Amino acid sequence: MKAVNNRYFLYATAFFSGMSVMAVEMGASRLLTPYFSSSQVIWTVIIGIIMIAMAIGNVWGGRMADKDPNPKRLYGRLLVAAVWTAVIPLVGRFVILGVTFLVVSAVKSNYLVWASFGSCLVLFVFPLMLLGTVTPSLIKYATGSLTDNGRTVGTIEACGTIGSILGTFLPTFVTIPGFGTAVTFYIFAGILALLSVIYFFSIGEHRVRGVVLAGGIFALIFLPINMSFAFWDDMIIYEDESIYNYLRVREDEENIILSTNVLEGVQSIYRKGGGLTGMYYDYALAAPLMAGEADKPMSLLVLGMGTGTYAKQCLTCFPNMTAEGVEIDRKIVDLSHRYFELPEDIPVTVEDGRAMLRNAGTYDVIMVDAYQDITIPFQMSSVEFFTLVREHLNPGGVMVVNMNMRTDTEGGINDYLIDTIASVFPEVDTVLVSNNTNQELFASENENIVSDLAARTAALPAGDPLKAQLERVLAGMEQEEGGDRILTDDKAPVELLGMQALDALIRDTLDAYGGVVGLLG
Repeated sequence: MKAVNNRYFLYATAFFSGMSVMAVEMGASRLLTPYFSSSQVIWTVIIGIIMIAMAIGNVWGGRMADKDPNPKRLYGRLLVAAVWTAVIPLVGRFVILGVTFLVVSAVKSNYLVWASFGSCLVLFVFPLMLLGTVTPSLIKYATGSLTDNGRTVGTIEACGTIGSILGTFLPTFVTIPGFGTAVTFYIFAGILALLSVIYFFSIGEHRVRGVVLAGGIFALIFLPINMSFAFWDDMIIYEDESIYNYLRVREDEENIILSTNVLEGVQSIYRKGGGLTGMYYDYALAAPLMAGEADKPMSLLVLGMGTGTYAKQCLTCFPNMTAEGVEIDRKIVDLSHRYFELPEDIPVTVEDGRAMLRNAGTYDVIMVDAYQDITIPFQMSSVEFFTLVREHLNPGGVMVVNMNMRTDTEGGINDYLIDTIASVFPEVDTVLVSNNTNQELFASENENIVSDLAARTAALPAGDPLKAQLERVLAGMEQEEGGDRILTDDKAPVELLGMQALDALIRDTLDAYGGVVGLLG
């Protein structure tokens, strides 16, 4: 008996193909995020590409079904889509890097948009276009009379929609965090291949071809292939994915580093020999000396705890301080104890920083360190958020914000953050971090925080590494007046501002290295 003569098999085809479409979409996000970040810009590109591919597939599938209503055509396309989907995790990283190189070579702006768009176009348009042919083809096979066309079409559409719902939730909460992005692609590729194999077995044709192709898909899971996103780096000791992040722990002779981006970026660092990190954390150590009273107990809250680099530094340098943190990613909290020696007596709340702050107490220092490359949570960049931070500071308390997209272009994301914060705090000062794009901001209702810092720094013993670092901070400190570039919960275009900053940073890098060829050579 031919499988297509059974409407339930057609409904199953609609259900599982709909599920696979959304699974590929969720997988596309996780495949691109380590290279391009997770932002509204990337999601817009992914959704737009998928909708275009599905629309083309709908038109093509309808015409093919009218021209040649042989189900072998449809299930053959599903088999091709399955093979293509299974190959994506094997070649995806090379395609992304190749497309990015071409984009940087060819365009002068919007690198992030064009590189992510080109990568999606190459990797995902063809299989999704094939999946887009499913619904019109199934409707052609299932509607034999006009009396029940409406019910049949509605059932097919409903099966596809229900499958899409499950295809959204399963990768997010089950397959990607449990097995990884690559296996997620394999699972749903295998489902598509199985549908095709069942059909071809039912008609007694192409058995060998179907079995070989389907078996090849499942065999990919067991191939000894390096599936690392940063496949060129042999110093990675941990690589995984969580609901929120790509996670990579890298160890060398001196440091253990957590990154959530493949190409560069440090979210946390642990120096095996102790001492200062040489990074923005050292500049933020000025905040405790600006806040509170000398020799009095102080409290610290870190929003965006990571693995606890800043909290541990503060407790080492200021023994009279207590610290706690907020980190939205539970896997990062687990890594903080496994690799970064975060003390168990430093409490970490797994929650969104702003949500936690609403029910928190008050603190002498609040560190905002939740901005990762272009990924800036808009809800933690608005005037409403910084007002909430101010309300949870003790009298004379200080907020320190790590801003990591500094450029020389007027009107960049950091300028917006400075203006927004200056509309909430009467005293705002910034300092540029040497040798990278970070900029530390200090804000308080106490207008004497810089003079307090100078006095307390002078009191530190000569030869103290902390004193030398704080003197560098004081030397580079600039008072900010603020302006009218205010971010609010209603209007905070942080993705576009971040993308503009990224364009400027890429252009500066290319200019410094004499173009793409110089950058590679």
